[in-house]
Amino acid sequence: MPTERATDQQVIHEGIDAAAGDSPPSRSIEKTRGETYVVIPAYHEAKCIAQVAREVRAEFPNVVVVDDGSGDETYREATRAATFTLRHVVNRGQGAALQTGIAFALQHGARYVVTFDADGQHDPDDIAALLAPITAGECDVTLGSRFLGQKTLTMPFSRQLLLRLAVIFTRVVSGMRLTDTHNGLRAFSRRAAEAMDITLDGMAHASELLDQIKRAGLAYREVPVRIRYSDYSLAKGQTLGGAFRILVHYLFGRLSK
Repeated sequence: MPTERATDQQVIHEGIDAAAGDSPPSRSIEKTRGETYVVIPAYHEAKCIAQVAREVRAEFPNVVVVDDGSGDETYREATRAATFTLRHVVNRGQGAALQTGIAFALQHGARYVVTFDADGQHDPDDIAALLAPITAGECDVTLGSRFLGQKTLTMPFSRQLLLRLAVIFTRVVSGMRLTDTHNGLRAFSRRAAEAMDITLDGMAHASELLDQIKRAGLAYREVPVRIRYSDYSLAKGQTLGGAFRILVHYLFGRLSK
């Protein structure tokens, strides 16, 4: 039976073990899967979180959903499919939800940590490609990019413009030459995950993570990933006004350190 544990900060739900599937093609791949924790921050995602967690769990058994104080049925839906479901008592922002999930994964012995969005945009099939350079010892961090290769087939012009501006901003501020700076699909070695300390609770955490990767001297690489745009995910995306607020939050946090 599933169990729940409550603290002042969060509620944790541990799901039942995933059913055993067919034999994996190699023991090394199965070992990597067992050592990987996929962290999914979720806020008002009752419509799709169970399906997203189920799709990821079909490939990787350790799926951690962090319900960031949702007012809908996100938590209940997540417990139906995720291996672990954590809950913030109040809404703190995606950055805080990621930090909670990463800390939980490390406490449970994760060797690799993957961050994955809750709205169905990301493809679980891309996770293995993100992990490959890390498990091979070639780098500590991989960052998904929708602008490498031909994986992302459709993207609204307004979204593309915002993302391109974010790339230019990151190059100017941090000096990191990336093609996609606000993609929530990332993978970290344990060493890299331990170096991350997200203090910007909201969406500005994406830029803060890049700052911390560079400051820690971690080797990183971009990997082509597919973004599956839908009316639902686009409706939850950033507007120009939202992007401006994120920029102000990030700059304020950077200057206050």
